[in-house]
Amino acid sequence: MPTKLLLPPPPPAGQKTIMLQLFVILTSLISSGFVAEALPYDYTASIECLEVPHRPQYSGGIILNPELNHGSAGWSGFGTAQIQHRVSSKTGNHFIVSHSRTQPHHSASQKVYLHKDRLYAFSAWLQVSHGNVAVTAGFKTSDGGFIPAGAVIAEPGCWSMLKGGITVNTSGESELYFHTRNSTADLFIDSVSLQPFTHQEWRSHQDRSIEQTRKEKVRIQVVDKQGNPLPNANVTINQNGLSFPFGCAINKNILSNAAYKNWFTSRGFRVTTFENEMKWYTNEPSRGREDYSASDALLWFAQQHNVAVRGHNVLWDDPNYQQGWLNSLSPRDFGTAVRTRINSVVSRYKGKLVAWDVVNENLHFSALENKLGSYASALAYNLAYKIDWETPLFMNEYNTIEESGDPASMPVKYLQKLRGIRRFSNNNWIKFGIGLESHFGVPNLAYMRASIDTLAAANVPIWLTEVDVKSSPDQASYLEQVLREGHAHPKVSGMVVWAAWSPQGCYRMCLTDNNFRNLPTGDVVDKLLHEWGGGREASAVGETDANGYLEASLFHGDYNVSIVHPRLGNSGLVRKVVVAPSSNATQKRHLLVQATE
Repeated sequence: MPTKLLLPPPPPAGQKTIMLQLFVILTSLISSGFVAEALPYDYTASIECLEVPHRPQYSGGIILNPELNHGSAGWSGFGTAQIQHRVSSKTGNHFIVSHSRTQPHHSASQKVYLHKDRLYAFSAWLQVSHGNVAVTAGFKTSDGGFIPAGAVIAEPGCWSMLKGGITVNTSGESELYFHTRNSTADLFIDSVSLQPFTHQEWRSHQDRSIEQTRKEKVRIQVVDKQGNPLPNANVTINQNGLSFPFGCAINKNILSNAAYKNWFTSRGFRVTTFENEMKWYTNEPSRGREDYSASDALLWFAQQHNVAVRGHNVLWDDPNYQQGWLNSLSPRDFGTAVRTRINSVVSRYKGKLVAWDVVNENLHFSALENKLGSYASALAYNLAYKIDWETPLFMNEYNTIEESGDPASMPVKYLQKLRGIRRFSNNNWIKFGIGLESHFGVPNLAYMRASIDTLAAANVPIWLTEVDVKSSPDQASYLEQVLREGHAHPKVSGMVVWAAWSPQGCYRMCLTDNNFRNLPTGDVVDKLLHEWGGGREASAVGETDANGYLEASLFHGDYNVSIVHPRLGNSGLVRKVVVAPSSNATQKRHLLVQATE
C-alpha cells in the first residue's frame, strides 16, 4: 500500500492574503541577509559534587527525556545493563540507574543521529553506588568507532557534572553510552544534554565572547580647551600594540641571527617562552656546574623589546628528561639537588617573569614522586612560593584539552592534582595558574571549549602555553581554529605558540622557512595579530557628530587618538587614552579628549 502524505487543511479564504503577506515578509528578510541569532553557548560548568543536579544545558538539546521526568522513555540498556527509573525521596529529582553491569561499557544508552558538519556540546550529571569512579561518556558511531566525549570522577551520594564535546567524521546514527572500569558500580544518570552547533554558530560564539571580554564599547568626546564639543572632527584611533598576551617561543639561535631577531621583534609579540634554555638539564648538565648564560641573554633580549617571559620550567617530572647524574643519586641526595635547583633558578629570576611552570607534566609522569614520595610536587611549589611569592606558579600539562581519550590528564584529573597541591602546608596562599600545552593533531573544538569551561571553575588564570599542530595539509587551518578558540574563551589569559626556530627544524611546527619567509602557519599568526589589535592600521577612523562624539568597539589597551579639526590648527591633536575592562559589557565607556595648552 502506498504511503499517504498528510497535508494540513487549506486555510479559510480570508486568511490567504495574510499568509501570502507573511511569506513575502519572510522571503524579504532572508534575501536581505537576515539570520536568526545563534543559540548562545553556555560556558558554565560545575566542579562540585551536589545533592541536586542542575537542569540540563540547552534543555537537553537533541536528547530525548533529558531530565528523566518521563520514566525511562528514550533510554535503553546497553549490553547486559538493566535500567531503572527512580525518584529521590529527599529532593524529588528523577533519574535512571544502570545496574547489573558485567562489562565496563555496559550502561544506559540512547541513539542519536549525528552530522559530520556539526560541533556537539555534551553534558550529563552522574553518581555511582560506591567508590569514586572515573566515568567516560562516549558515542559508538555509524562507522563502528568510539568517540569519547569527556569524563568525570563520579561519587556516591552526590551528583558530578561531566562536560565535554564531540565531532564526527561521518554522518549517521550513533549511540550514547557510559564507560567505567568498575563494572560492579551502579551508575546514576540525570540532566543529559547534547546540543549541535553549526560552524557558523560556533564562530558567532567566539565573536560574541570577544566583544564581551576582550573589547570595550567606547564613546570618545572631543572638546576644545574651553570644553566645547568639536563636531565633524576627523578622528583616527591607533592601538599601541597588542593587549592580549600572545607570543611565540624562542631559543638561543635568535641571539646570533639577525634575520630571526627581525622577524620576531617586528611582529609585536607580547610574551615568549624559552624552548630549552631555562630547563634544569640546560642550566646544570653536570652536578654543581651551573650555566645560565643562554637564559640570561634571552631574558635581556626579551626585556629590551618589552616582551614578557614565562619561566619554563623549574622541574620536569618526565624521567626521560632528567640528567644522567640525577638518576644515580640516592633519594636523600636527589632531594638536596631538587631543593638546590629550585632555590637557584627561582632566586635568579625572581620578579622578572610573568609565570613559573614549577613541575612540568606531573599528571603523566612521576619522577619526583618516585624518588621523594607523593608530596614531592606540592613541596616544590611550596619552596618556589617562599622565594618568589608574587609570580603565579603553574602546573603545565598536555592532552587536557587536546585528547578526550587520555585518562591521565582529563580536566577532572588536572583539578584533582591542583587541589592536592593546594592543600599541602601553606600552598593555599599561592597564586596558581593552569598551563595547557595544546599540542594538537586534529582539533576537537567542542571538547577543547568544554574542557576549558571545566578548568575555569577553579577560578585561576588559564594559559595555552605551547600551542602547535602536527604537520598535515590542514595544519595552518587547524592552527587558526585553535588560536581563535583560545583567544575567544573568556577564561583564557594568554597564549604562546610553540614554534622556536632552529636550522634543523622546529619541535613540531615552524612559522617560517630558514630564510624567515612566512609559512602558511606564520601567515595565520600574522593575520590574527593584526585582527586582535597588533596591526599597523588604524583600529578606528571616523568623524565626530554634532556633540563631538565618536563611538567605537576597541580591544583593551593603550591608544593614540589623532584629531584633525580647523579649530585645532594645521598640526591637529594627538592624545593617549587607555581602554580598560569594565564590569558592564553593554554600557559604553565615556572617554574625554580635550585640546589643552
